[in-house]
Amino acid sequence: MASIEKRVTREGNTTYRVKVRIKGFAPETASFERLTDARQWSAKTEADMRAGRHFGQSKRHTFNELADEYQTHAKDPDRLIYWRGVFGADMLSNVTSTRIAKERDRLLAEDTTRFATPATGDMVADTKRTRQKRSGATVNRYLAALSSCLSHGVILEWIERNPCERIKKPAENKGRARFLDDDERERLLAACRPHADLYLAVVLALTTGARQAEVMTLRWGQIDFRRQVITLSKTKNGETRSIPLVGEAFTLLQERAKVRSLTDDRIFPPTSRAKKSECLDLRAPWEDALKTAAITDFHWHDLRHTSASHLAMSGVSLVEIAKVLGHRTLAMVARYAHLSDEHIVSTGEKLAARLGVGK
Repeated sequence: MASIEKRVTREGNTTYRVKVRIKGFAPETASFERLTDARQWSAKTEADMRAGRHFGQSKRHTFNELADEYQTHAKDPDRLIYWRGVFGADMLSNVTSTRIAKERDRLLAEDTTRFATPATGDMVADTKRTRQKRSGATVNRYLAALSSCLSHGVILEWIERNPCERIKKPAENKGRARFLDDDERERLLAACRPHADLYLAVVLALTTGARQAEVMTLRWGQIDFRRQVITLSKTKNGETRSIPLVGEAFTLLQERAKVRSLTDDRIFPPTSRAKKSECLDLRAPWEDALKTAAITDFHWHDLRHTSASHLAMSGVSLVEIAKVLGHRTLAMVARYAHLSDEHIVSTGEKLAARLGVGK
């Protein structure tokens, strides 16, 4: 149903504001100087809505305009930049499920910068190595960034429905769960110990389960020695969380605090040659330590898996592990469930005893 409101401006001019409301559609409004034009517009808009020909605000705004509005809410600005390059000046009415599905398939088919196989040392053979394709998980992160932006468009009433809702997501693998056994852990720590910065970073990663970026960008203001807690404010999911500061990590940080810089509050500041870097680059010493410790198929992120795995084997619940690691859902820590079988049996025995049907 349409309603027309007569308005008089401060200058004495008369305008007619039309609002069309039909169930299932966002309200549409427009202003006209003539009543005749207002009536014609309202009749046409209402007829188009009922006939399924109306696209409303989506024909008045581009994807870039929506991205500008959404920018401050974006949790993945880099991938939002990617979608700007895809849809950019296109009207929102043209950002359809069909087009998004084609972009999903293109992302899956494209080669990345990473090689599918490790280098052999043979220059001729290495130049012929194939590149890796994007994983389903990576493509889903791209789709999630786009979906969040388009959902904001629904809130603004620029589009009636998020077209990403109809997109089938690529399958994801169960996730990598490589972790250090006791012998590997001892060898790795011994190999890292000669490099003070690397050793501290690895000990922090192992005892807190924090991500590499969370560890390497730490600042002294985040450290609470009295409570033995580190506060992470810039996390992957955007939520602030606290992690424990215990054991050797606590001691090492206390020692480092005695000689900390008065002009730089970063715990791992970059070298003087890399002033533009956000933190110290430990890639070379890390790779050297892995070689010295004779540890293969191991990445820095696997230190996080090691923390989670040992927490599970210590009987810590998946809910508590998720809280420490900063995961929003239990699905992310389900890969460690099989490591806590002994704890599950122990819990079952307690329940049986409580019910009077134990051994």
